[in-house]
Amino acid sequence: MSEYLEQAVEAAKQAGELLAGRFGDHGAVTERLTHDIKLAIDVESQTLITEVLLGRFPDHAMLGEEGTAGDPASEYTWVVDPIDGTVNYYYGIPHFCVSIALRHAERYLIGVVYDPMVQELWTVSENEEPRLNGRPIAVSARAELSEAIISMGFAKRSGAVEQSFPRYQAVAPVVRKMRMLGSAALAMAYVASGRLDGYVEEQVSRWDIAAGALLVERAGGKVVLTPHAGRSDRYSIVCTNGRIPLEELVRF
Repeated sequence: MSEYLEQAVEAAKQAGELLAGRFGDHGAVTERLTHDIKLAIDVESQTLITEVLLGRFPDHAMLGEEGTAGDPASEYTWVVDPIDGTVNYYYGIPHFCVSIALRHAERYLIGVVYDPMVQELWTVSENEEPRLNGRPIAVSARAELSEAIISMGFAKRSGAVEQSFPRYQAVAPVVRKMRMLGSAALAMAYVASGRLDGYVEEQVSRWDIAAGALLVERAGGKVVLTPHAGRSDRYSIVCTNGRIPLEELVRF
């Protein structure tokens, strides 16, 4: 395991321990949005991750859902979601994770996704096969949509909802099951592990998917990102095992 990956695992586990220890007693709400929520522990988790990673690599940069840190001119940037699935966490639904990736220029070197509630740790680097708790993983071999399980997230913005339903209507009748799970990083980790065959979302941020995308691609899958016009930090995503023809049904 590379030093970068080793430190990312340490940071993810420490943050996961914090989150699991406070699950059900998460503390203060700092912001309530129409379709989202911000918790003080989001910031606590990212601060802990920042201390671990920039403490070891002080010349690196940090880009996270809760802000930036470090040297903004660095070619090395840690891309972090301190709680992917904050709404699940807030409502006591034990489906959330910590997501950490390291980018050098435009290339992702390593990724870690950690689910502290079931202690599942996904790790990947550009030079090593992806693993779940140390065991090699790969995407599913399913090639027929009729056998596939797909996770799909829906847009909540006015107008965007109308665009989401046609995608659902195109996919739902031809696959085995649809799921809406509430964590982009875990959905991608599940695709990389063969639990899901595809994942579609109208709007994700880079920190939601950075580690998951590397996991899926190194596990043999495919990730297609469509940037949002005028928003370089927002994407639509179609993620598959590389075998099912999901892209033919979903257009962004």
